[in-house]
Amino acid sequence: MRKLLLSVAVVLALSLVPMMAFAAEIEGTVQGFTCVTQGKVCPVGQEDPIAAAENVFVVLTATGTYYFVPNVDRAVMARHIAEKVKIVGEMKSGMNAINAESLYSYKNGKWQEDWSVEMMKGIEKWLTVQP
Repeated sequence: MRKLLLSVAVVLALSLVPMMAFAAEIEGTVQGFTCVTQGKVCPVGQEDPIAAAENVFVVLTATGTYYFVPNVDRAVMARHIAEKVKIVGEMKSGMNAINAESLYSYKNGKWQEDWSVEMMKGIEKWLTVQP
């Protein structure tokens, strides 16, 4: 009986491993998901038409891997089409998505924070404060 319980515990523990989250940082360019799945890179200089045509944006790395950033609004991602970005957050093992804590863009030779969970909390608090 003890071996059976131990075996069940081990199987249960191993089944949870793929769902474990870990800190991550990815760098790449923001691209439309349709562009990426068709093997294309969003054309530079066509940001507005791409933003209008695309519903989902991803970060495409130099290796060709793409990552969804589900907790960053589409409008924020669209502002960075074809730009080099860095996402700092948490990934779940086996998933190509990152839950962002911060989004940085690379401008003038340095990283600048353009979006973060803390910024969102501050704006939400500001919007709900009564005059």
